[in-house]
Amino acid sequence: MKWVLNCIYALLLSVLSPVILWRSLRHGRYRQGWPEKLFGRLPISGDGKPVVWFHAVSVGEVIQLHKIVDAFRTDTGDTCRIVVTSSTDTGYELARSRFQDCTVSWFPLDFSWAVSNALRRVNPQMVVLVELELWPNFLSECGRAGVSTALVNARISERSFQGYSRVRLVMAPLFRQFDVVTAQTDEYASRLLRLGVSRTAMQVTGSVKYDGVTTNQKNGATAGFQQLFGISDDDVVLMAGSTQHPEEQLALDAWMALRSEYPNLRLILVPRHKERFDEVASAVRSTGCRLLRRSECDEGRTVSEDSVVLLDTIGELSACWGLADIAFVGGSFGSRGGQNMLEPAAYGAAVLFGPNTWNFKDIVEQLKFADAALQLRTQDEFLPMVKKLLSDPDSRNRLGKNAGCLVDAQQGAVKQTTALLRSAISGGGVTQEAA
Repeated sequence: MKWVLNCIYALLLSVLSPVILWRSLRHGRYRQGWPEKLFGRLPISGDGKPVVWFHAVSVGEVIQLHKIVDAFRTDTGDTCRIVVTSSTDTGYELARSRFQDCTVSWFPLDFSWAVSNALRRVNPQMVVLVELELWPNFLSECGRAGVSTALVNARISERSFQGYSRVRLVMAPLFRQFDVVTAQTDEYASRLLRLGVSRTAMQVTGSVKYDGVTTNQKNGATAGFQQLFGISDDDVVLMAGSTQHPEEQLALDAWMALRSEYPNLRLILVPRHKERFDEVASAVRSTGCRLLRRSECDEGRTVSEDSVVLLDTIGELSACWGLADIAFVGGSFGSRGGQNMLEPAAYGAAVLFGPNTWNFKDIVEQLKFADAALQLRTQDEFLPMVKKLLSDPDSRNRLGKNAGCLVDAQQGAVKQTTALLRSAISGGGVTQEAA
């Protein structure tokens, strides 16, 4: 089976190689980590401590993983060595900055020789995967090597469930070998059980996304951004974060249309992918508006009140959300299925998002049920909704207050998850006491 998969992966890599080469030349992506990805040349573990290997695909998963790793290390002290891997350039860069005292590397591609070499070199006692990262050769090799595996903060959409169901005979043994699975909701747990996860491994813990999110708008990092961007306490901030085309333009058009009526309205744009920073900067300049790029900010610089702020750095979105009075969460008017809306909700912003949020279905339902967010059906609703919130501060504040209360009430998944991991790595398996 592994050689069939190797052939499929090789064919896919050959087909995609022109795209990879173009993005490498055009945007600087995919240039790093090829020895690790293709040949599994991860750093060798040699200090004698048990190794726990945590993997997060990209930026969002790295942010969630940071909470789990911090709590796990608090629980286990200095008894384990931590290895963290990611699959994307931005995820790797963020992991390097957030896990400075851990070994950070690249996750191998699912070629049999790459994963077996990586596992030999790292020699983990346990591998912990975040959300739903299932690579057949890698998991099979973990099974052959006797490496415990865990799937944490697990979620599986209806679309993914249907896809895995079609190959259930092949995938069921891989699902069954997980020693620990922590699901975000009962619905996700039910789907994973039907795909083969053992009932003894399964626990519903809630979403890690709710834990550790900052609720204090006066925190140091957010206050620093407020000063850097020249935002006063009287300003009302419209922020569009984790956006894709054409969401930045929607926010820019709304701001331009409303700023004469609301002169204290400020705009912050945060594209999801760094290769679009220059594109969005050009779009702002083409309107004749002043532009302030975070990467070019200097301390003490005088900032014009009518400048559009472009946050063109990685890893600072979380703190910047604390500036938002009205927060549009991007990826929801395109095909990406939305982005994490809990961070602006935790700060008490009035949260908006578009119709396409299937990646955060449960969170969206909870926010809407609690009257803590507004979902736009079409792009044409963006401007009228922003204007309505500007003209009705009471409604805006009520949304924000409800959102903050919801986040507070849902916390606790990290503590349960780390207790289960600690129990499993010590040989106790998953127990109700640990959960």
